[in-house]
Amino acid sequence: GSVVHVAGLVTHRQRPGTATGVVFVTLEDETGIINLIVWPKTAQAQRNALLSSNLLMVSGILQTEHDVTHVIAGKIRPINELLDSLATRSRDFQ
Repeated sequence: GSVVHVAGLVTHRQRPGTATGVVFVTLEDETGIINLIVWPKTAQAQRNALLSSNLLMVSGILQTEHDVTHVIAGKIRPINELLDSLATRSRDFQ
């Protein structure tokens, strides 16, 4: 698959007992949703970002299998901090 970069709001995190440490994450943005698969080694190495951030930017490999598309997560970056750095004052014109 192709290398892709995706970002969005975390809507679901799942760690099924039968998944042997795999974490499934759903991200949503204004265009739709994308499902991430985070293998145990990646999940452990990037645990804080994965489990504590509401907004994520993820680099990974795009895979499509049986008409289902998902991203195998590689680098996970929390982007909550980017929101904090944006100027939040409004510009009111009269």
